[in-house]
Amino acid sequence: MIVYRLSKGLYKQDLSGRGAELVGGRWNSKGTAMVYTCESRALCTTEIAVHTPLGIVPFDYWLITIEVPDALPCYDLPQDQLPADWKAFPHPNATQLLGDSFAREGKFVTMKVPSAVVHGDHNYLLNPRHPEFSQVKVLDFEPFPFDERLFIK
Repeated sequence: MIVYRLSKGLYKQDLSGRGAELVGGRWNSKGTAMVYTCESRALCTTEIAVHTPLGIVPFDYWLITIEVPDALPCYDLPQDQLPADWKAFPHPNATQLLGDSFAREGKFVTMKVPSAVVHGDHNYLLNPRHPEFSQVKVLDFEPFPFDERLFIK
């Protein structure tokens, strides 16, 4: 499986999950390492856009192409396990607990979750502490210029 990630240049080769571990996110609490990826470049772009104030064009971003071998275990989070407010902003603690459990249990390298930003698309959470995570590879990284029209007030 190929997944994508947009990252600042300094972190373009970093798959440690340290950033998410430091600040937490929709699918993990502070203290839980997690690598957030998307199923498409377009979803990556949208995910950055919703977290960027209007009028500010993000710069120094890189598109990272990541290969997760198909043989590695992936958990597809069932829709009926999502809390009713799973895509609320700010995100609920319940989604963080789901991601924390995924990481702590260590049964799967990836967890497929729905995007809160684009209905019908998915994010893939990677567990950098899984024993087989070393098989996950960065295939490529390239500068990613954003279209300024996405950020106009």
